[in-house]
Amino acid sequence: MSTRKEAAWHCFLVLAVWAAIYLPGLGTLEIKGEEGRRILPAIAMLQSGNYIVPQVGSEPYFRKPPLVNWLVAGSFKLLGQRSEWTARIPSALSVLVVAVAFLAVGRGTLGATGALLGALVWMTNFGVIEKGRLIEIEAVYVSLCGLALIFWLSAWYEQRSRWITWTVPWIFLGLGLLAKGPLLLLFFYAVILSVLFRSGELRSALSFPHALGLLLMLGIFAAWAVPCLLMMSSSGVTQVWTRQLSGRISGENFQLGGWLLNIPRGLCYFLPWTPLLALARSARFAEPRRAALAQGLTWAVAVSFLGLSLVPGALARYTMPLLAPAAWLIAMILTAEALAWPRGWQLRRPNFLRPELRLPAIVTVLVCAAIALYAVVLMPFLQQRAKIRNLGAEINAKLATPDPLYAVAPDYQPLLFYVRDPIAYLDRIAEVPADAKYLLVQPAQEGEATASRQWNPRWARPILRLKDYRNKEVILLEIGPAARFGAGA
Repeated sequence: MSTRKEAAWHCFLVLAVWAAIYLPGLGTLEIKGEEGRRILPAIAMLQSGNYIVPQVGSEPYFRKPPLVNWLVAGSFKLLGQRSEWTARIPSALSVLVVAVAFLAVGRGTLGATGALLGALVWMTNFGVIEKGRLIEIEAVYVSLCGLALIFWLSAWYEQRSRWITWTVPWIFLGLGLLAKGPLLLLFFYAVILSVLFRSGELRSALSFPHALGLLLMLGIFAAWAVPCLLMMSSSGVTQVWTRQLSGRISGENFQLGGWLLNIPRGLCYFLPWTPLLALARSARFAEPRRAALAQGLTWAVAVSFLGLSLVPGALARYTMPLLAPAAWLIAMILTAEALAWPRGWQLRRPNFLRPELRLPAIVTVLVCAAIALYAVVLMPFLQQRAKIRNLGAEINAKLATPDPLYAVAPDYQPLLFYVRDPIAYLDRIAEVPADAKYLLVQPAQEGEATASRQWNPRWARPILRLKDYRNKEVILLEIGPAARFGAGA
């Protein structure tokens, strides 16, 4: 097979595997967990035109930078609809971009087979599958860290221009800062410094191109952060950012049980490939530079994983940026010139595949089959147990006219994703306009709303009470004539 045909076949195979794992039932299940915090600010951005200050309900949301919100807003706009599928597709696409980067960028370092293996391992580990099928920060954030490392490792190994090696990866790091913040720098620098140390090239990090790369990274983040700070100078934005960063390392909200499970959970994220990491010590490479790369990756992954997992305030998902370098390492191990397999580990079939491809091929087929089974058998059952979507439907059924729904200080209410537009967010009951017809409040605001005379001669009365899966209650009120509600003027 010619090189061009082989590359085309590998691209087709990666695309097919990605589609089989990440697309089935992507929009079937309702939003859950933190997905609403990524989606609701995106909707607010599209409605207001303000893409600088993310907003959840009536409040600015600064706990995370807005890159994922931008991606969701762009998906809604580009695809022309607001749904679970269009909200989650940016995560799935970010996984695909990294897999293609393994093929296109990593080919010169890993070889054609190694690049394919890296892409397959990346797409079939449990952590990437879980996050890549949800619109959560980790899929985009981990993918950006992976792209930075793929570009740096390839450029360093192939000894490309220092300007490429020390600047291009920092573009992805800058975007990573806009996704979640600076934690990805810990893993990125753990890898590159370890590789440079093992190869005796640590001094190369002290270079002007590297400084330029850092400035480029900071410039990308500042392009959003500076306007945001100027617009919200009195809102304590920097305090929120500082508290978020310090909380990761200070042990804030420390729970012993969760902390003890950090390492097991972190190892589970890389299943089913985790056991293969034990083969790193037995892999032998003929080329010294390749051996230094494998050794550097091994030490960086092991030390940074254990180090961060043992921090009292850390969670297992914080180590997910290591999934891409771990996938790269597995690709190197499986394509090593010499590898001592434990007895019974090496597969002899299927015979039509080379030995290094047999286990990855079987794992990939099993993962695709498991996702298909999940989509066909389990998803319909889970769909019937919806906890949020049905609440939005109940509200929509009560909104008899197309008048705006005024949500007063709603806090975080995922069900609003399923409520039809238009929704206007307000901070106080007093801000509700005189011609309003529908009002959504929390229990603490119900008394003020029903007693208010600001709509006189109309009154506000509750027409629906709902409790979500968090046991949080919201009340839908209709503002109408007093006679209709049986109330006195």
